[in-house]
Amino acid sequence: MSTIAFLNIAMHGRVNPTLPVVAELVRRGHSVTYHTSPAFSEQIAATGATVCLYPGGDQPFPDRPTAVTFMEGLARTAVHLVPPVLTDLRRIQPDLVVHDNACLWGAVAARELKVPAASSFTTFAFNRHMPSPTSGSWGLLATATTQPRSVLDYLRSRWWLRRRFDTRGLPPLDLENIRQPLNVVYTSRVFQPDAEDFDQSYRFVGPSIGARPVDPSFPADRLQDPVLYASLGTVFTADPQLLRSFATALAPLGGTVIVSTGQTDPAALGPLPANVLARRFVPQPEVLERAALFVTHGGMNSVNEAMYAGVPMLVVPQGADQPLVARRVVELGAGLSIRTQDVTEGSVRALAGRLLDDARFRAAAATLQVAQHEAGGYRRAADELERYLQANGSVGQSAHVDPSQRG
Repeated sequence: MSTIAFLNIAMHGRVNPTLPVVAELVRRGHSVTYHTSPAFSEQIAATGATVCLYPGGDQPFPDRPTAVTFMEGLARTAVHLVPPVLTDLRRIQPDLVVHDNACLWGAVAARELKVPAASSFTTFAFNRHMPSPTSGSWGLLATATTQPRSVLDYLRSRWWLRRRFDTRGLPPLDLENIRQPLNVVYTSRVFQPDAEDFDQSYRFVGPSIGARPVDPSFPADRLQDPVLYASLGTVFTADPQLLRSFATALAPLGGTVIVSTGQTDPAALGPLPANVLARRFVPQPEVLERAALFVTHGGMNSVNEAMYAGVPMLVVPQGADQPLVARRVVELGAGLSIRTQDVTEGSVRALAGRLLDDARFRAAAATLQVAQHEAGGYRRAADELERYLQANGSVGQSAHVDPSQRG
């Protein structure tokens, strides 16, 4: 068996899809380590992987970062983390490094150790037809002119890394698109825009959804159909008034309306209709299995989980790649989109009513559900990583690889 090192960014949307893959690799007999922040150590330990904590505690990123501040945060974090991560990895001696597509320190460490690396795309895959938010563009340049300090800090960090480590082949700007000879993309080819433009190094494995710990406090047995669910994710602090608009708009349409408030205190929403359940966190896959409609910020992980459950969506993009995701949901007929500034109780209720009443949205969501399931999920991802190890001569004879899986 092989030793596989995972390195990631401390964000739920980046970490959660990798957890079932890690658990599957451990089940197949591999030794897996996972570099993470303390906030994720318990979840990762539950997979059977060995947890390696980043020094300095949780690694914060700006609340609602721009492309420029996100790039600066990634480069600055790499300066702090590459030396201790290299010390750990030299002790671990991995056969393979798996890093997030924006995890600069993981890519640098793999190059320094001359170890095969795979990139984990929990976003869309990106190329010239489908540019990432950090790709060189007039929009990036315009943002950069308003944030000169972040630009300067980014350049300083990249200069420091280049002087001390092997950064050849890494993108000078596009840190959301760090590619490797194997790129595991956690969505289906059907949902990926322009999938035919990506070569065989990209493996579209679909959503990675495994068993999650049961939340005994969640009243799953008391939900009344139709269940309508709203969430703006767990990363950023959501506007309480925006969440309240969702709750009051959906209440007349649903049996039970569930609002996940994330970092926002549910009490900040004020008094809510009796059929609205507002909680910071909910067991999302379990809720989506019951839901007739999902109001979402359009985070890739949440949208993948909704498609996996066959649920139509009303997408309210908040930033990052979410407008791209929203556009794709609308293109494929599985939902509608609305800008945050256009959200009112009336507008949300009207769009939600269309999604609930028009069977074409449910049919399109069902088509995407089939594609998401057929892509293979976390088992397919584990197969691809084992195949990659085998191609590099680093996997034992008993490794499980399903040769029937293709691109």
